[in-house]
Amino acid sequence: MASKQDKHVHAHTDLSYFEVSLKDETIIYTATQIFDALSDYTRFQILGALMLGEKSVSELVDICRVSQSAISHQLRLLRDRGLVSVRREGNRSIYDITDEHVVMLICAGLDHAGHTFSEEG
Repeated sequence: MASKQDKHVHAHTDLSYFEVSLKDETIIYTATQIFDALSDYTRFQILGALMLGEKSVSELVDICRVSQSAISHQLRLLRDRGLVSVRREGNRSIYDITDEHVVMLICAGLDHAGHTFSEEG
């Protein structure tokens, strides 16, 4: 029978990595900053939109229905947290998700929210 610990950690995960990471204040601080960034509705919307492909600021304004300055502010925070990257295309800035870890976080959040919601219904 699987232990409670086994249920929370995938079989391919090295538990010693987690034990070391949980003792590293810098890693813990960085992780909490990532989850803090994910906790905002507009930032989560931005990341969700970027999961579907690269977007310019104006495209994100249309999708999220907030001002250009609000999108720019949120993108700056997401860049500072390492969740999005930017490249220049002429005079436009094009944003994208930095890597598959961000996609996994968004998917896990949506999956858990859907699972939790469906259990309450």
